[in-house]
Amino acid sequence: MKKLQGAGLRGQSAGQTSLSTVEQEGSLRYLGYSIEDLAKNATFEEVAYLLLHGKLPKYEELKEFENELFALRKVPSSLLSVLESIPKDAHPMEVIRTIVSFMGVIEPEVSFDEQLKITKRLLGVTTSAIVYWYKFSHHSRKIDLHTEEKSIAAHFLKLLSEKDVPELNAKTLDVSLTLYAEHEFNASTFTGRVCASTMSDIYSCLTGAVGSLRGPLHGGANEEAMKMLEEINSIDEAKNYVSQKLDNKEKIMGFGHAVYSIKDPRSNIIKEYSKKLSLGHPDRVLHEVAEVIEDQMWSIKKLFPNTDFFHAPAYHYLGIPTKLFTPLFAIARIIGWSAHIYEQRDNNRIIRPSADYIGPEDRDWLDIDSR
Repeated sequence: MKKLQGAGLRGQSAGQTSLSTVEQEGSLRYLGYSIEDLAKNATFEEVAYLLLHGKLPKYEELKEFENELFALRKVPSSLLSVLESIPKDAHPMEVIRTIVSFMGVIEPEVSFDEQLKITKRLLGVTTSAIVYWYKFSHHSRKIDLHTEEKSIAAHFLKLLSEKDVPELNAKTLDVSLTLYAEHEFNASTFTGRVCASTMSDIYSCLTGAVGSLRGPLHGGANEEAMKMLEEINSIDEAKNYVSQKLDNKEKIMGFGHAVYSIKDPRSNIIKEYSKKLSLGHPDRVLHEVAEVIEDQMWSIKKLFPNTDFFHAPAYHYLGIPTKLFTPLFAIARIIGWSAHIYEQRDNNRIIRPSADYIGPEDRDWLDIDSR
């Protein structure tokens, strides 16, 4: 039998989208707007509106959208009971998957006309519910899930810290959610679109997407980068660490990308926020170590950091537990996934590719006594 090539469709076009464009030379645009402009000028809520509605909101539209998101945050009591039954050693992405799936049971999509409301509902519920699970399972505490914070970022951070959120912290997470919101036909988005092409409900599509992001070759690089950075205590150690890892043919997490060949445009954006947060922080060396590793990897391997690498120290400075890094990625990506689901279902043809058969040639049947 021939060996599978395992190309993974890399570099192959699998359809059309109007939502984003990812270019090899390091360009990312959402509906024509550069990620640099959006991160600098827009809130995550504006970006969410852009992806879901196809245009930037006017002032009144944005306020209405923010108010809707605020009103849809309340977590159903039945979901709270489910969260309380999930043990602390469960993978947090399995918790996100359970939240999305369970919401599909208690608030099903009866009509595609409900898809936008469901997306807004899930954005609010997942943000609150994952913190509730973490607090209950790790600290045996039932927390109040209401805050007066209008932004998703500030709401999440206030639930987590149970304190007022510094402006820089809220802005950093807000920008992070924008950076993670959409990224063309990546594995999880394509999973969601394949499911959507069968005309399945939005919850099933999103559950499938979450499952794909849970895989270590897609999501989780920020968590692995954080674990690596925690092993290093100084700049000198960082230089030796990289050399030793490369000599042993081991992978340094958070470097290189499946599409970008020169740079990941999101990386420098979150790097700047990590640097700002590090100033005056007791763990300032964490960012400095990350910069040394970045320099070493470029000097030795000509590999650049992807967006996950500097997200690790940035999230650490925000007080976010490492195990919640990838769930935050998923919460932001609910917007991109949903927009792709809308797009697929609006102009649908079932996604059913062919395969190159590499199995045995035609064979004659043998009775069991002759085998």
